[in-house]
Amino acid sequence: MKHKALLLLLTIGALFVHGYHPFAEDAEIYLPGVEKILHPELFPFGAEFFQSHAHLTYFPNLIAASVRVTHLPLEVALFLWQVLSIFLLLLAGWELSSRCFTDTRARWAGVGLLAALLTLPVAGTGLYILDQYLNPRNLTAFAGILAIVKVLDRKYVQAGVVLAVSAVIHPLMSVFAFSYCAVLVVLERFGPRFAAFAALLPLGISFSPPSTAYHEVALSHPYFFLTRWAWYEWLGAVAPIAILWWFSRIARARQWRNLEVLCRALVVYQIIYTVAALVISIPASLEGLARLQPMRSLYLLYILLILFAGGLLAEYVLKKQVWRWLVLFLPLCAGMFTAQRALFPGSAHVEWPGSAPRNPWVQAFVWVRENTPRDAIFALDPHFMSIPGEDENGFRAIAQRSRLADEVKDSGAVTMFPPLADAWLEQVHALRGWRGFQLQDFERLRERFGVSWVLLQAPGVSGLECPYRNEAVLICKLGP
Repeated sequence: MKHKALLLLLTIGALFVHGYHPFAEDAEIYLPGVEKILHPELFPFGAEFFQSHAHLTYFPNLIAASVRVTHLPLEVALFLWQVLSIFLLLLAGWELSSRCFTDTRARWAGVGLLAALLTLPVAGTGLYILDQYLNPRNLTAFAGILAIVKVLDRKYVQAGVVLAVSAVIHPLMSVFAFSYCAVLVVLERFGPRFAAFAALLPLGISFSPPSTAYHEVALSHPYFFLTRWAWYEWLGAVAPIAILWWFSRIARARQWRNLEVLCRALVVYQIIYTVAALVISIPASLEGLARLQPMRSLYLLYILLILFAGGLLAEYVLKKQVWRWLVLFLPLCAGMFTAQRALFPGSAHVEWPGSAPRNPWVQAFVWVRENTPRDAIFALDPHFMSIPGEDENGFRAIAQRSRLADEVKDSGAVTMFPPLADAWLEQVHALRGWRGFQLQDFERLRERFGVSWVLLQAPGVSGLECPYRNEAVLICKLGP
């Protein structure tokens, strides 16, 4: 129990280092599904852009059920789930480290390094180790690590149960954990050739050729295609393979059997997925397979690499010298904190449940939630989440109102669900040239899509009734 209390303290420390932004980035995709369950009358227009994800995961049902059972406000429930997801990941990391290192210091160094690097970008995948907001990846991050622990303990049924639970929360990410566990088992029993085959099993899926609309949106997501990665992203994908091979050599010399086999299996696992990613990226006929995102295999690899690196640092460098631990962790945590502040400069570092928002965009979104009809349809800049100062906060997630499709997050939904492409393309094309729109352009949106409100950047457009404004935005009503 003592180590769990210390892990809880480490969880709180990680929260303060990395921050918490409940409605940022992909929360715009995942949270409306929760809100729709709690209030079915919400989002009468455009719900398909988040419901496509929601229908494939139990995540919105789980979060909504926790709100109903506990009677907690949604913001409080989201915060508690986020804290729990951090704690569970660190706990699973502790359990895995204990299978690799006998020295307690090595275990704490591995878990501590993981806590310090939660918002480390995973090469060119567009992922962090753990996001600053609640989403299905956060809730299932621990499950892959725990399944590996069960495989090492030869408790295969328990590993299968853990992976099954993970799959109902995040089907895609659970595939990588399953693949690695399969490689781990097969490598031990049959050797690396069969292990490579085990890693490829989940890719035996076919897709119909992509449409022209899908092709347009797919090209806007370069992280889908390995051939479009920058050189430093390639380095982030290839260098870990060499490092893990080196770790396996160290483990063999020290007779750390579990660490050796884990590293060897990771090398095989990642080489296979990298080859698969290259194959998918080159011929245009396989563009539809890109949404499998095989390089997201790096997500699991990075977590394990960090745990192993921390343990080996404790064994060979940190040892019992307190000053060495401080020299490593203090600058590392300060750097991660500074990076997060730079990402969300217009918001509080930890956005506590119930606290008044500092960000003027969020203030406007809250006004919308509290002062407009639930069946209102909004139009706003299709790149609004990328505007400096907006801090990638989601309109749907905060305002709980329908809006026309955007080119930042809804495009991500389209890449995963190609049937959405035509509706998405129609709406974003209707918003092209947004910053030059005048009254007649807004009226066109009202006639075509039923838009009843618009959100504009200051100073706005003359001729509109705007009951709310702040230093950044105006909220204006269309029609009678």
